[in-house]
Amino acid sequence: MNTSAKLQCIFCCSFSKFYRYSLAVLMAVVLLSDSVGATLKGRELQIAQLPETNSQQATRAAAQKAFNEGVTFFKEGSAESLRQARKKYEVALQLWQKVGDKAKQALTLNNIGVVYDALGEKQKALEFYNQALPLYRAVGDRRGEAATLNNIGLVYDTLGEKQKALEFYNQAFPLYRAVGDRRGEAVTLNNIGVVYDALGEKQKALEYLNQALPLFRAVGDRRGEATTLNGIGLVYDTLGEKQKALEFYNQALPLYRAVGDRRGEATTLHNIGAVYDALGEKQKALQFYNQAFPLFRAVGDRRGEA
Repeated sequence: MNTSAKLQCIFCCSFSKFYRYSLAVLMAVVLLSDSVGATLKGRELQIAQLPETNSQQATRAAAQKAFNEGVTFFKEGSAESLRQARKKYEVALQLWQKVGDKAKQALTLNNIGVVYDALGEKQKALEFYNQALPLYRAVGDRRGEAATLNNIGLVYDTLGEKQKALEFYNQAFPLYRAVGDRRGEAVTLNNIGVVYDALGEKQKALEYLNQALPLFRAVGDRRGEATTLNGIGLVYDTLGEKQKALEFYNQALPLYRAVGDRRGEATTLHNIGAVYDALGEKQKALQFYNQAFPLFRAVGDRRGEA
């Protein structure tokens, strides 16, 4: 393989991994919002049956405040804000433990895992996900259990342990289906497809990605739809079906623009440029690479820029 082909392969693999990670983090953010609403309703029922003391209510309020501050810091996304999020979640966890709220403990443990994952501390992420899992099972929260299983799968995926990743994704999928969470189904199908792509099983990859696509469309998740379209394009690209690859990249591009995802837009522009490069259309390739470059610079993606 010549140098140009090697570089192109490296870029395709790197971008595939990046978007798998990005998608899972988005799922975790949605889980925060959904689970907060669900557990608050449960708390209201609990209070109606067993009134809490003023001290317990104050502890719970302080826990919720620390948790919400953690969410805010997490959404900022910088390394420093992620560390601040972790500290806030750790405070919330101690307080949830004090009032014996297993559902909120599970949610907070999962979120601490997400923070460690985002910081690149994969073994620490696994440690917290594995603490959250039995708590979700104990309180019967199948959606939380599914999300945590998916997040564990993601860690193993990024560590290169593809079969272990599949094991956890395949546990998550039926739980999402059982609770009617179509977005969770779509995320997991996408992730399974990406694993099969990495394992070289291209037709299986397409099978799962093509199952994810209509689910993302059904729930109106345009970023998820764009990610899956880009993933399908990558598979066709590696199979040598360049025109098919272009077809899917060109569907992904306006969706990334519509949701303001400049990194996704840059990645797709790069991939389109790579196809034209492979087809010998060098001027067209330059046109797309030159559109990708300032976007990578704008989002601070120095690898993409390089």
